[in-house]
Amino acid sequence: MWILRGLVRMLLLLPIAWAAGAVWFDGPASRALAGTLAALVGLGGALSLLVLPFGRALLVSLALFAGVTAWWLSIPPRQDRDWLPDVARVPRTIRNGDVLTIENIRNFTYRTETDYDEIWETRTYDLSKLKGVDLFLVTWGAPGIAHTIASWEFEDQPPLAISIETRKQKGEAYSAIKGFFRQFELYYVVADERDVIGVRASHRGERPSLYRIDMYPENAKKLLLRYLDEVDDLAAKPRWYNALTHTCTTEIRWNLQAIGLKNPLDWRIFANAHLPELMYERKTIDTSLPLAELVRISDVTEKAKQADGAPDFSKRIREGLPGMGS
Repeated sequence: MWILRGLVRMLLLLPIAWAAGAVWFDGPASRALAGTLAALVGLGGALSLLVLPFGRALLVSLALFAGVTAWWLSIPPRQDRDWLPDVARVPRTIRNGDVLTIENIRNFTYRTETDYDEIWETRTYDLSKLKGVDLFLVTWGAPGIAHTIASWEFEDQPPLAISIETRKQKGEAYSAIKGFFRQFELYYVVADERDVIGVRASHRGERPSLYRIDMYPENAKKLLLRYLDEVDDLAAKPRWYNALTHTCTTEIRWNLQAIGLKNPLDWRIFANAHLPELMYERKTIDTSLPLAELVRISDVTEKAKQADGAPDFSKRIREGLPGMGS
């Protein structure tokens, strides 16, 4: 029994550590005050687990965690911060049957990652001309981690890419640790592929790969409309990003579940650089080639660099890929 109680005490250190982090990152603007309160929560919880009898230690640590969590959940996301230019505008949609008009599609022209011409567009799409949906997987050297971007291909329009990201303020950079707290609002970047993929390949040193998703056109349409429901909901009411529950890939899973497509939970959804393996096992991507060969030819980094700024960017990066260009 004492071994089990000791294990429980050790496990309870995790929520106490999170609670201290929540107070530090999301607490008072004064760093001195936030540090003092975080230390009280962290050290108080840890000491209670180490020195108090088991029952009392359990009550104290759970009370600390519950109190901090109740406060933390009450912190409201905002729409009115001093945003970075590339996330400054909120996309919105206007729908008339199969005719879909989207405002504030990002189509920036980049000279460097931080030097660009800001171009926001309004485009109209005919959902009856939707050809399919693709998935970009973007890596940058972080072990096991990638960024996912869904993109819908149409017969008569450039593909429509949607990247689920953090909405950062001026002077702010993404932090994986801060992502577990209420530091970033959730943002759906609705963009031209030449923008959202081109900047990554040519100016950020990242490596995008591209896969056609095996999905019935009707389901691809439902998925796009679900994404755009989220876009409109965020325009009306902001939400928080969370590095565990609401990321670029977990949001995809929620959206698939919402339209009735099963997507069982798997560790590779979180360690998402391994998604090609998972999709290959589930036969949601091409399986006519060995997985290693499919992964090799799906890397479109060099194609994207060579097509940087070209009007036929999307066509060129798809050439030779299974189920796409010739």
